[in-house]
Parts: sequence; C-alpha cells; structure tokens
Amino acid sequence: MQLPIYQIDAFTDKLFGGNPAAVVPLKTWLSDELMQKIAFENNLSETAFFVPNKTGFDIRWFTPTIEVNLCGHATLATSFVIFNILKYPNETILFGSKSGILKVRKEEKWLELDFPLQETIHSEAPEGLIESIGKNPKEIYRASDDYMLVYGSQKEIEDLKPNFVALKHIKARGIIVTAKAKSKKADFVSRFFGPGSGIDEDPVTGSAHTKLVPYWAKVFNKTELIAEQISSRKGYLKCKLSDDRVLMAGKGKLFLKGKISV
Repeated sequence: MQLPIYQIDAFTDKLFGGNPAAVVPLKTWLSDELMQKIAFENNLSETAFFVPNKTGFDIRWFTPTIEVNLCGHATLATSFVIFNILKYPNETILFGSKSGILKVRKEEKWLELDFPLQETIHSEAPEGLIESIGKNPKEIYRASDDYMLVYGSQKEIEDLKPNFVALKHIKARGIIVTAKAKSKKADFVSRFFGPGSGIDEDPVTGSAHTKLVPYWAKVFNKTELIAEQISSRKGYLKCKLSDDRVLMAGKGKLFLKGKISV
C-alpha cells in the first residue's frame, strides 16, 4: 500500500523555519499501531493523519512515541495541504478531533486556527522540575497537561539549557517557558520542552499558545498579541483571545511531497 505524504514547515514563510510536520491524507483510518510506526519513522515532532467526514475532516496527531490530543502546527500544516495542494474550495475547514471541533480559516496567505482556550492555575513545582530546567522562574502554573514557567526576561529563556534526561521523568506532556519579548516585533516569547513526549524541544507549538495567550492577555490587558517562539528555527504567531477560544494565525511552506510504502 502506498500513501501520499507531505512535509510542511508551519508558522513560517521561510523554508527551514518554523516547525516541520508530516501530513498523511487517508481515505479511512489505519490502525493505531501503524500510524504510530509511521510517526516514529518520520521522526518529526508530529505527524498528522486525516480522513474526510460529512462536514470536513477528522484529524489525529502522533509524536514519534505517543498520540496527543491537540497539536497546532500539524493542524496548520494539514490545512496548508488541504487548501493549497488538494484545492479545498471552502474558506474554512472543520476538523473533528479528540479536543472537539477545530476550525481553520484561510485569509490570503495566513491560516487562522480556532482552538479551545486552556486555563492555567498556580502550581507548585513537582520534584525535579526546577533542577531539570536549571533556573527558578517567577511563577509556575499547571495548564492542562503542561507546566508553564514564567521568567523575568527573554534572555533567561534564551539561556536555558535543560537536562532533557532528567526532564523526561516529569509527569507532563511538556514544559512551557515564557517571558515578555525584548523587541517590538512581539509581545511575548516562549520555548517548549517535551522529552516525555519524545520531543526534547519543539520548534513552534501552537497548542502551547492556547495556554500562553490567556495568561499574557491578562498581563498586557489586550486581546490581540504577537508571539514568537524562540527555538533555533523560530516561529511567529498572530494571536487573539476571543471568549473561550484562542485564534492563532500563521503561514506554511511546502518542503517535501512523496509516497510512503507500508
């Protein structure tokens, strides 16, 4: 059996920037085991699989080691494929997912994700977290399946060199670290570490912004924000808080298209 596969750099308009994701269109679902093996073979932070339904598509996301309930950059990558390669005629895509209905709207070259807001609550650091990260934050929050650590400056975020072996033992999907941006190009910056999910550092993490945007919207007292994820590849997101939803807009770039034999 041969399946089409695409690799898209998401949340960037430059090749080799943003966050690469593999996208595999399907007519019907493969077994969970086979999709996990394909994701492991791809060895990207996420591989997205999608099938058509009556109102749009159903979507699932796999890291090299686990299936996750929500992934922003791979949803943007999937939407890029559907709009630009499969020539989907509508301006909005509806995805059925394990996190509910997700909407993606095309606006010229921008793709806007409409995701559910994720609440953050103050938390104590679990054993080993601060030692693994290497620096005490100003604040610690628990945000669904992630921890979010707030620091006093962008430089502190840039200088972090986590112990990924130790961080893997923290019971969380990932660790978000964030601070106010030092330049006028963005309001806040972040990085995302997820060794427990098979990803030491994710280049650009859309799902993390469903937790970051509500926090920074309160800090800045505004609902529209520019975010920069300062991984080595870097990524930019135009974000908006809208009631209990977070809107995140980004661009994509096609890197690869081909077929896989399974």
